[in-house]
Amino acid sequence: MRSALLAARRGVPAPERRRRDTAIAAALAPLARGVVAAFVPLAEEPGLRDPHSTRFSVLLPVLLPDNDLDWAVFDGPLTPGRFGLREPVGPRLGVSAVLDADLLLVPALAVDPLGRRLGRGGGSYDRVLARVAGAVPALAVVDEAEVVPAVPVEPHDRRVQGYLTPAGVHWISP
Repeated sequence: MRSALLAARRGVPAPERRRRDTAIAAALAPLARGVVAAFVPLAEEPGLRDPHSTRFSVLLPVLLPDNDLDWAVFDGPLTPGRFGLREPVGPRLGVSAVLDADLLLVPALAVDPLGRRLGRGGGSYDRVLARVAGAVPALAVVDEAEVVPAVPVEPHDRRVQGYLTPAGVHWISP
């Protein structure tokens, strides 16, 4: 499933990606207040492409050697990290800094109506979701075509409370 979803993402033309990311930022704007823990999307990945344009503070992840995530305030510069990721250069705040966020955006290859998300398989965001469970609402960021009927799950997988697409925010009923 991961390979098919990644192949479909690579097939999305650049103008459509720009339209998608602009719509995601617009859908997020009325919801985001205070601090948003987000991520720097990879080239083909939907997400908040330009955190400079936001009216809220942004925390961005820094991948640790054990694949957990540390956090830093986004203040503009990004540096290359492992696996082609881009990371903030500011002071590291620790893995628990995400608990200070008002909203958490997480990358996903797919999400289903029950809030089960399919990530890339490293477990980094499942650790974060376990850490913030009940304290910070989490939204998976996907395109409409990546909302699927069911996502395969493992015992360590954690659910999100909703998902953000170019069409808007979709909260999952408990």
